[in-house]
Amino acid sequence: MSNAQKINQAVAKLYDTYPFPPDPLLDEPPPGYNWRWNWTAAYNFCTGRKPERQDVRILDAGCGTGVGTEYLVHLNPQATVTGIDISEGALEVARERCRRSGADRATFYQMTLEEAETQLEGEFQLINCVGVLHHLPDPVKGILPLAKKLASGGLLHIFVYAELGRWEVQLMQEAIALLQQDRRGDYTDGVKVGRELFSTLPEQNPLVQREKERWSLENQRDECFADMYVHPQEVDYNIKTLFELIDASGLEFVGFSNPQFWQLERLVGQSRELIERGKGLSDRDYYRLVELLDPKSVTHYEFFLAKPPLSSSDWTSDRAFLQGIPELHPCIDGWESRCLFNYNYEIVNLSETEFTFMQKCAANPEKTVEMLLEESGLELEQARNLHQQQLIVLR
Repeated sequence: MSNAQKINQAVAKLYDTYPFPPDPLLDEPPPGYNWRWNWTAAYNFCTGRKPERQDVRILDAGCGTGVGTEYLVHLNPQATVTGIDISEGALEVARERCRRSGADRATFYQMTLEEAETQLEGEFQLINCVGVLHHLPDPVKGILPLAKKLASGGLLHIFVYAELGRWEVQLMQEAIALLQQDRRGDYTDGVKVGRELFSTLPEQNPLVQREKERWSLENQRDECFADMYVHPQEVDYNIKTLFELIDASGLEFVGFSNPQFWQLERLVGQSRELIERGKGLSDRDYYRLVELLDPKSVTHYEFFLAKPPLSSSDWTSDRAFLQGIPELHPCIDGWESRCLFNYNYEIVNLSETEFTFMQKCAANPEKTVEMLLEESGLELEQARNLHQQQLIVLR
């Protein structure tokens, strides 16, 4: 048996023992949304416009217990969704989760990412791969099959760990492994050892303090604690190694899905000189500078890749913008109200004219921005602001 096969077996054993994520099963659609799992919202984020089709194929690569798969089904009512995972125990939970909530357009298979290239038919317009690549024996061998299964113009959404914001996790992982000795691989024992460490170490210990301030809420469940502290395989990235992985995929980097974080202005905005110096950096050096200046906050990277050609819409000219046909962003909560949550669950308070404009967008799916501005009394720049906030999408 190869080393990679041994690692895959160990990972499968962990998730058979502790199926992850441990979110509760519901007899109704899951609450809220993650806009990254909504095809229209993700496509709009990456291209600036609504996609031309909704009947897409979506792959949840490394679906675990189906938390993301369930959302992908309910948030994309015309899509067909496939979930794959290495753990049959996790897949049993995923199947039951989707059965109970009515997510009946999901099909599940037990396989590795490497096997997906030959065992899954056809291509996918959207592939979701959250919390998976960093647990593979060779992440490049995991991302390459996904790149091959991605349709032209398709999007790959990825979540991987970052090393700078997880330094304490790495240290505790090693400490638990040392104390387990020949019992490594006994995950219930690993959780027991880890729990005992956190309860015994001095309260001012930096590992204890970081656990309390950052991780303790989610780690109340043993499934989460095991996934974090006794996982048999983990690769943590920095900007340099992350882009080595991206380059190896052969796909194009579209952008981080939390672009506000990667703005140097939020860190050194009071220094015009430093901001100007930052503008002279390459994109990758710019990202590296941001993570170096805010290391504790970088616990993971979440981003989109695309298989060319993926063209973006340019709405910068007034003529183009006015001829666009607007509709409400699919991931807003609280509509129909002037006070609502946007796609990032940030509170937005609409003016009366903004509210009227958005009402007319919802009621008139074929009218242009220009027509609706005339009817609502909204100014052009106000409409642009709604678009920049992703409260409306254009086609």
